[in-house]
Amino acid sequence: MEYRQLGPTGLQVSAVGLGTNNFGFRMDEESSLKVAHQAVEEGINFIDTADSYGRGLSEERIGKAFKDMRKDVLIATKVANPVGDGPNKRGNSRHHIMNQVEESLRWLQTDYIDLYQIHRVDPNTPIEETLRALDDLVHQGKVRYIGCSNFAAWQACEAIQTSKALNLAPFVTVQPEYNMLNRSVEAELVPFCKEYGVGILPFYPLASGFLTGKYRQGQAVPEGTRLAGNERAQGNTLTEKNFAMLSKLEKFAADREHPMVELAIAWLLANSTVSSVIAGATKIEQVTANAKAADWHLTPEDMEEIEKILQSGD
Repeated sequence: MEYRQLGPTGLQVSAVGLGTNNFGFRMDEESSLKVAHQAVEEGINFIDTADSYGRGLSEERIGKAFKDMRKDVLIATKVANPVGDGPNKRGNSRHHIMNQVEESLRWLQTDYIDLYQIHRVDPNTPIEETLRALDDLVHQGKVRYIGCSNFAAWQACEAIQTSKALNLAPFVTVQPEYNMLNRSVEAELVPFCKEYGVGILPFYPLASGFLTGKYRQGQAVPEGTRLAGNERAQGNTLTEKNFAMLSKLEKFAADREHPMVELAIAWLLANSTVSSVIAGATKIEQVTANAKAADWHLTPEDMEEIEKILQSGD
């Protein structure tokens, strides 16, 4: 496994991380623990979750999986999404952050969180209030580093500049949706992160499974997959252009004796601003497949050829 710096910090994280959204929704406890332990076996030390995944169920299972090996893993969780009824059970207010960090620490069975991330922007809370609350948590030792998710470039920049002006702990990472099908962050967010030294943690690297080849043109969407029952997402993803592009990408990978999964992740890792790719898994075999992608280092020539394929889908 390759290890990289987490943004501008000295912390070393595995190039492939484990996303655990499924721990709170699609998996039982036994399979969740098996996947978590397999991740460590593969050299993955970066575990990503959120308080809203299964209303704490994902965090609870991570706590059980790593309570005896806490120092061997780096746990990242998030706050902001609704975790209950009522106006103060969501958002980025000091009230909600201070309440939820205690809940996360309890579920995770730990006294500190390695990376505490704001899950999404809260238009009702000034960014200064959010950052001051997070800075207090850093000084209290309950949080080691802070980051954000689903922020636009200007929102992340506003937060970084506010932290700088007020001498507060800054965001060291941004977690956006980023994959071969969705490259919108390349317009502004990626250049911003490169300029400011902020680490990128892409989620949905496999485009909800499309880049694994599990969906086939003209065939019904398999039950239990992320796109099953989501007609809007199917309409945006399962297009003739995307399938044509996928066919070319699969050939590119096969010609080099790699599966498509490895290509999708290796392509993201070719960007040096990416600290770790957040890859979900529901089976131990998927964990192993995801981890292997860190061993494939694409050449500049490879990237040029891939870019031509990706451009053909525009």
